[in-house]
This record gives sequence, C-alpha cells and structure tokens, in this order.
Amino acid sequence: MVTATSPMARQPDKLDYASPTQFKFGIHQLPKVEFFTVSASVPGVSAGVATVETPFKDIPMIGDKMAFDNLTVTFIVDEYLENYISLHNWIRGIGFPSERKEFRTFRDVTSNTPAGGKAPSVDLVGAAVADKAMYSDAYLMVLSNKNNPIVEIDFLNLFPISLGALEFTQTATDVEYMTVEAEFAYEIYDIKTL
Repeated sequence: MVTATSPMARQPDKLDYASPTQFKFGIHQLPKVEFFTVSASVPGVSAGVATVETPFKDIPMIGDKMAFDNLTVTFIVDEYLENYISLHNWIRGIGFPSERKEFRTFRDVTSNTPAGGKAPSVDLVGAAVADKAMYSDAYLMVLSNKNNPIVEIDFLNLFPISLGALEFTQTATDVEYMTVEAEFAYEIYDIKTL
C-alpha cells in the first residue's frame, strides 16, 4: 500500500526533545509534597489480549480491558517530616490499624477533601457515607524548555498504597537529603495537550 502523502509533509514541525527535569507534580490531598517532588513517572499502560485457540497456532485478538501501572512519586522529606507525616496519616486513615475511629477522623477532619456533615459512628451499621475524602486527584504537568505548561496528565481518584522507609544513618560522609518513594493507585489517567 502506497501513501499519497509527500515525504516533506511527514516531517515533524516541533524538533525539541522532552526534558525529564521539566515537570510539576501536584496532589490536592498532599500540598506539602508538591514543592519537594523530585521525580514522578507517567505509569505504563497495557491492553488485554484475547486468544483464539486453533489446532495449529493460538491467534491473538484485541482484548477488552486496559491495565494501568501504579503512579510512583519520589520526594525530598522536609526537616520536620511534615510531607512524610501527611502521607503516612492518609495511609493510616485508609487502613485504620489501631481502631475504626481513625478512618472517620481522617475522612471528616484530616482530609483536605472532607466528606462534610456529621458522620454516624463507624461501629454502627447504617446508611452509607461518601468516601470521597479518602481519594484525591493529582496532576503531572509537562513543561516546555521555557517552563510553559504544554501537556497535563490528570490522575482521577488516586490513593496511596505504599510509602517508603526513612533511613537515618551516622555513616554518611556527605549530606544527602532523604528522599522517599510513594506509590499510588488510581482509577484512570488522561493526557491533555494544552
């Protein structure tokens, strides 16, 4: 099959390369992490494959589900551990390891997206209460070489699933500020050109 398009029409009109240092990450639930973020990755995505079996060779066909990798963010821990503690409290609120009240306290008080209203006791079975406060939306803004936003990647209904360890040591010869890796699951992400 021959294409009718001329070779000149297929040439790119923007010749700048993407820089790995030109980005801005933000998450509503964790405002103290935004300034200290040193790396964030656009998660991988894969499509499912359906296999049609034949006596000779199995034939792959287009599948019906997509799978998104988790979002991984690395940030520098501030001196008072405020950004680390805010993320730790979010995970603790989701998992409530000590008592059920931790979930309600995070949802109604600590969260930057509170559910609003007086929630019933978590020990009583009753009407469902919205859990929107347990999630947050986030964005990864790709910047041009002049620091202008050019692409925005929006993550919907994000929540933390892991937080790296803080490693203190007396054997360090140079001051290397602590960084922590956090991993998030989310509903979906969308990429928009600005």
